[in-house]
Amino acid sequence: MPKIKSKLYSLEGKSEKEIELPAVFGTPYRPDVIKRAVLAQQSNERQPYGADPLAGKKTSAHYHGSRHYRWSMMNKSMSRIPRIHGKVGYMHMRARFAPHAVKGRPAHPPKAEKIWSQKINAKEKILAIRSALAASANINAVKKRGHVAEHSPIIFSNNFEEIKKSKDVVSLFAKLFAKEMERCAVSKIRAGRGKMRGRRYTSKIGPLVIVSQNCSVIRSAKNIAGVDVVPYNKLNAELLAPGTHAGRLVVMSEAAMHKLGEKYGH
Repeated sequence: MPKIKSKLYSLEGKSEKEIELPAVFGTPYRPDVIKRAVLAQQSNERQPYGADPLAGKKTSAHYHGSRHYRWSMMNKSMSRIPRIHGKVGYMHMRARFAPHAVKGRPAHPPKAEKIWSQKINAKEKILAIRSALAASANINAVKKRGHVAEHSPIIFSNNFEEIKKSKDVVSLFAKLFAKEMERCAVSKIRAGRGKMRGRRYTSKIGPLVIVSQNCSVIRSAKNIAGVDVVPYNKLNAELLAPGTHAGRLVVMSEAAMHKLGEKYGH
């Protein structure tokens, strides 16, 4: 397997040296496994919903359908379905309860007890993360996903994790991929009914920042538009491949790169 190399940048945005990436970044691309892992993760976040079990059933309507019963519906020129009896005027013999009747019960309503969660093997989940990391090291896959960058992953020296101010992170990113940050800063009004349902604006997904530990750059970078920050041990397939599409632009510290190599194999 050919060795994959990347540049190591200082906090001034200048290239210090070229370093070799861990073998995990050479994992074969498996879009099928990545999609399966992302959908399984999304299914676990889905909230169950369902109709009221008594919806359409709170009525006095009942069925008189026996063929030789005194009060049957035979020879009355109306369908034999549950009807309201004993009322005078408008409600007399009104059809209720049946799914096709006015104010009847739903025929096949969603059930709250339905299990949405999908299961996935632990080794498949790890393979999906390995494969998505490898896709992030392929600049063609990164550009195909819509990111604007010259190469990926972008690796900074370890003091990158000590940055405490968001404006310092923004200025550092602007030195290396200014057009990408401009792309993420634009938000648009969603087309369709979704704008009335709490999701009025849409925005682009930008770089993923991976760190080696719980550090100050997590707070300073997480509120930048389009940027997600995660420690290496909480990495998942959905962060690396949002919407099941791998090739996200990755920014990390040198220590985080070595931690990924140790965790996901050399």
